Amino acid sequence: MCRNIKTLFNFEPPATELEIRDASLQFVRKLSGFNVPSQANTEAFDRAVGQVATSARELIASLRTTAEPRNREVEAEKARTRSLARFGASG
Repeated sequence: MCRNIKTLFNFEPPATELEIRDASLQFVRKLSGFNVPSQANTEAFDRAVGQVATSARELIASLRTTAEPRNREVEAEKARTRSLARFGASG
């Protein structure tokens, strides 16, 4: 599940709110063991997602680097190439 959490720092354009929330949701899902929480746990689950998203947003905003921002398209192509080398062509 956590393999779906992508690096969000140092990209141009910067990570969107949706990307931060999606990564936070995946993190909370992994920690809790719930893909979808029960009604009894929904409030705690949603609160945790919001808190993790806030922390992630603050972390990303406070990090500094001298490296050039990465290009999302280039990084996506690298990931596709790695996947193809690892798993081969699907067909």
